[in-house]
Amino acid sequence: MSAAPNNASGTDGADEPTVLDLGLPQPVRDPALPDRVRIHEVGARDGLQNEGALVPVEVKAEFVARLAAAGLRTVEATSFVHPKWVPQLADAEELMPRLTGLPAQYPGLRLPVLVPNERGLDRALAHHATEVAVFASATETFARRNLNRSADEAMAMFRPVVERAAAAGVPARGYLSMCFGDPWEGPVPVGQVVRHGLALLEMGCVELSLGDTVGVATPGHVNALIDAFTRSGAPVERLAVHFHDTYGQALANTLAALRSGVTVVDASAGGLGGCPYAKSATGNLATEDLVWMLNGLGVETGVDLAALTATSGWMARHLGRPSPSRTVRALLGPTD
Repeated sequence: MSAAPNNASGTDGADEPTVLDLGLPQPVRDPALPDRVRIHEVGARDGLQNEGALVPVEVKAEFVARLAAAGLRTVEATSFVHPKWVPQLADAEELMPRLTGLPAQYPGLRLPVLVPNERGLDRALAHHATEVAVFASATETFARRNLNRSADEAMAMFRPVVERAAAAGVPARGYLSMCFGDPWEGPVPVGQVVRHGLALLEMGCVELSLGDTVGVATPGHVNALIDAFTRSGAPVERLAVHFHDTYGQALANTLAALRSGVTVVDASAGGLGGCPYAKSATGNLATEDLVWMLNGLGVETGVDLAALTATSGWMARHLGRPSPSRTVRALLGPTD
C-alpha cells in the first residue's frame, strides 16, 4: 500500500504530521563518528554557477540569508572570477553589499568567496571579504581547461594570492579538483593528489577541500586518499571533502571520510551545481540529504532541516525545475 505524501492530509481531512514532526530519522549514535560536523554550504556559488538562466541578485541575496537562517554558518557567497568565464556570478560586486548585515544577525556566520587570481583577490578585499578560496587541479588536463595553465603553474599563481590574503588577515581555503578521477585522464594517482594538496597547505591555505569533481569516488578510495594525506603530515583537521553524486555515492563517500576523521563536508542546498568545465560533473551532494543522514547518526550540524528544505524548495521554484535532492522531494513533493 502507498502512504500519503509527508505534507499531505489524510483521508479523514486531518493534517498528518510530517516525518520530522514524528522525530524521524531516529538518531542512532555511531561512536566512530565525530560529535559535530561543519557543513560548508556551496549552493550560492558552486550551486548556481552552472545555471544557464541568470538568477537576479536579489534572489541570490535572499538565498544566502535563508541559508543562514536555517542554521548554516559557512555559506560560500560568490566568486570574483572574470564575468566572461562565469556570467552567472558577474554580479559579485552588487551582491556583497547586500550581505553585510548577515554576520551581525547570525553570529559566527562565515561568507567566503572564491578568487581565481590576484585581480580577483583585489576585488574581494575591496568588498570587505573576510575569507577567500582558490581552486586548483590535481590533473594537468583539467588545469589547462579550467585555468589555462599547467597544474604547477596554477600553484605558482595561487601562492601570492594566499600570501597576500593572509597578510590582510583573510584566511584562504584551497579547493583541489579531480582528486578521484579525471574525465580525460582517467584514474589519478593518490601520490599526485597528495603532492598538489600539500602544496596548497604549505603555501598557507588553512583548509584543503578534496573534490570528487565528476563523482567517481568510492568509499575505499576515499579512505586511501585521506590516509595518504595524514601519513604525509597533513592534519586531518585541515581536510574537507567535496563530493558530487553522479553515481549515487556521495553519502557513502561522506560517511567513509567521517570515519577517517574528517569533520568538514561541502554540500549544496537542493543538490544544485556541477562544473562548467567538466560536463560529466552532475550535482553536488545535497545539503538536505547530508543533514538527514547526520541527524540519523546523532551528529550535530546546527541546521534546521525543515527550514533548509523550505529554502531549497523556494529556490527550485525560482529556477523552474524540481530539486534534485531526494530529501527535498520527499518532504515537499514536487517543487517545480
